[in-house]
Amino acid sequence: MKDESPRHFADRLYAAMDRAGSAACVGLDPVLHRLPESMRSAQLDPVESIEAFSRGVIGALEGQIGVVKVQSACFERYGAAGVAAMERVIKRAHEHGCVVILDAKRGDIGVSAEHYAAFAFEALKADALTVNASLGADTIEPYLASNYADRGIFVLVRTSNPGSDEMQSQVLIDGRSVAEMMADVVVEAGKSRIGGCGFSNVGAVVAATKPQDAKALRKRMPRNNFLIPGYGAQGGTVETVRELFRDDGRGAIVTASRSVIYAFENDETTEWRAAIRKAAGEFGREIAHLTSAGA
Repeated sequence: MKDESPRHFADRLYAAMDRAGSAACVGLDPVLHRLPESMRSAQLDPVESIEAFSRGVIGALEGQIGVVKVQSACFERYGAAGVAAMERVIKRAHEHGCVVILDAKRGDIGVSAEHYAAFAFEALKADALTVNASLGADTIEPYLASNYADRGIFVLVRTSNPGSDEMQSQVLIDGRSVAEMMADVVVEAGKSRIGGCGFSNVGAVVAATKPQDAKALRKRMPRNNFLIPGYGAQGGTVETVRELFRDDGRGAIVTASRSVIYAFENDETTEWRAAIRKAAGEFGREIAHLTSAGA
């Protein structure tokens, strides 16, 4: 049978979001002490617990959310068993039709970066990876090798942590901020990697909590997708992300983690998977309404 699925990462991303009807992404950040009480027993293996929880979350998202962001650190802390669990979780997400972004913020160069790329794209089979390019543009080259032409990266440009202002807001001698300089790196790396959807497979991480920079960065990167952290629990709102989308309602993926996957903490009367499904649906509709209004 002929494979009709899009091969370019950005095309697969939009196909998944269009199926779900929303540019919402849910972050899988499983932390043991926040899991449902039934999964926190001292007799249970921590890795088995976070894997079972993650699989439950993925099942709860089906039909509502097309993109998941897997926080690598939550699994890596448990060593080989945790990495193996992460691989199975990513496989399960793919089985449910989700595009998977691995949030690992890799930031090395040369051979080391080649190994990180192989880990993300070959071993784990993630669709995209977050990358820290603070060492220079050559940091991201191994992730854009020809054998990874169907994968994507999101380069850290304007992050959600409060301390980012100390670095990313600094003004260079040419008048650009550090964030704007990094945006230009993203544009240059991605300009020859445009898919049928009109977007590059090189995107940018731009936070929902830095609305003062939204308009300038969107103008600077018109054909690059933004991965937007900070929505929900970190304080990002519909208003703070609005200008990170293009006028046609495209160009961004809004990610929420804690406000969705731990929704059961504020809803003790509902089974945990049902609480997550309800929260994911509300989040997805919020973002869908925002983008349709923008279009």
